[in-house]
Amino acid sequence: QVQLVESGGGLVQAGESLRLSCVVSGIIFRDNAMGWYRQAPGKQRELVATITSGGSTDYGDSMKGRFTISRDNAKKTVFLQMNSLKVEDTGVYYCAARRVAGRYVYWGQGTQVTVSS
Repeated sequence: QVQLVESGGGLVQAGESLRLSCVVSGIIFRDNAMGWYRQAPGKQRELVATITSGGSTDYGDSMKGRFTISRDNAKKTVFLQMNSLKVEDTGVYYCAARRVAGRYVYWGQGTQVTVSS
């Protein structure tokens, strides 16, 4: 059984930082790409960041320069460091694992991030 458990969300003010974590079990973590997505109220889910098994990263346009995705294969954990948070970063952040044909197969339950002005 594959499980992805996110943590680290919360309420912060604009300009502050948060670090999200996602602990993965049930797959060979080191062999799989991992991603973070988010969904704001009334909007579609969008890409935040991805990291391949080899450590290559990619980011959504509005996150570049502010967010950093990383992974610790020994701890089977993927991180998302979010700096200079903006009100528009508010949403539910989802961890995703195992990318097949461009789509992620497994998803976590999500963690809420709220940025106030």
